[in-house]
Amino acid sequence: QGFLRLMQMLVVPLVFCSLICGSAAIGDTKTLGKVGVKTIVFYLFTTALAISIALAVGTIVKPGLGRDTAAIQTQEVTVAESTTLTETLLNIIPTNPIGALANGTMLQVIVFALFVGIILAKLGEKVEVVSNFFAQFNDIMMEMTNMVMMAAPIGVYCLISRTFSNIGFSGFIPMAKYMLCVLGALAIHCLGSYSALMAIFTRLNPYKFIRKYFPVMSFAFSTATSNATIPLAIETLDEKIGVSKKISSFTIPLGATINMDGTAIMQGVAVCFAAQAFGIVLTPTDYLTVIATATLASIGTAGVPSVGLITLSMVFASVGLPVEAIAMIMGIDRILDMARTMVNITGDAMCTVIVANQDGALNRDVFNSK
Repeated sequence: QGFLRLMQMLVVPLVFCSLICGSAAIGDTKTLGKVGVKTIVFYLFTTALAISIALAVGTIVKPGLGRDTAAIQTQEVTVAESTTLTETLLNIIPTNPIGALANGTMLQVIVFALFVGIILAKLGEKVEVVSNFFAQFNDIMMEMTNMVMMAAPIGVYCLISRTFSNIGFSGFIPMAKYMLCVLGALAIHCLGSYSALMAIFTRLNPYKFIRKYFPVMSFAFSTATSNATIPLAIETLDEKIGVSKKISSFTIPLGATINMDGTAIMQGVAVCFAAQAFGIVLTPTDYLTVIATATLASIGTAGVPSVGLITLSMVFASVGLPVEAIAMIMGIDRILDMARTMVNITGDAMCTVIVANQDGALNRDVFNSK
């Protein structure tokens, strides 16, 4: 827990400074706009693809058939309030930037940091002192990340051991079919969809990427929080994969906030599971509604453990499924949360590599090195 708190301690100041430095380094607002549009389109596309895969797996395997729904009231379910697209977009703009930094509201922090970085680039030498301050503070945060990461092997071991010992075998066995569906869909998306997209757009070996990025993936698995992996992800992409920090410092924090492919997969399988368990037949229109709702719900979802269960209630409500069904999957969600967080951050990184490659900010020699 101490190790996890140390990682969370780094997130807000590191994201704030790295985004300011990244957007200032890109300089030209037209270039920054192109990078931003490419990144967001890619994220939304992969999220919609992820939930489509999940719905297909859930429909074929039918994990909810034969389930006893008598005991579903045993746990309390937190219901998410439905927000309109207008509210979602307006919530991105901070009314109080200091409050956004204090509360760790990542999308608002990102917007404010981008404004600061763009203005620093525009004013140039006039604000050299401020630019140097943020550059040096960013160096301090990177060095602090290196120091904290020295404790990573022990921290990761303790986090994983504690999770498995708390859940126990009695929690796994009744829900094995549902778990296998979610894990199978996650594997298809991570090793299939992402790898195909990376091979098509960059002509690089996706499995070499996964081997080099695996320490970040294992860290995401142990912590089940996308935000905590941001420092390590930026550092690994720079040192082992050859992605310029001016790209990764923009795409990685943004991805940790809006790109929740693993969460979308869990929600897709959970929709099929609940519909089958309660004998509710979903129409093709319902499936399209689930795809749209889950994709939009991923935008602004906090990168913290088990938040997907809260947004799942919104997805259930969109197609008339009983929200109480979420109680059936709450007990074993932690292990699935770990796996889907790993997929979330892998998608962020692969998108970053693709965007960096298209903008000439990828060092192929570093990527191809051992």
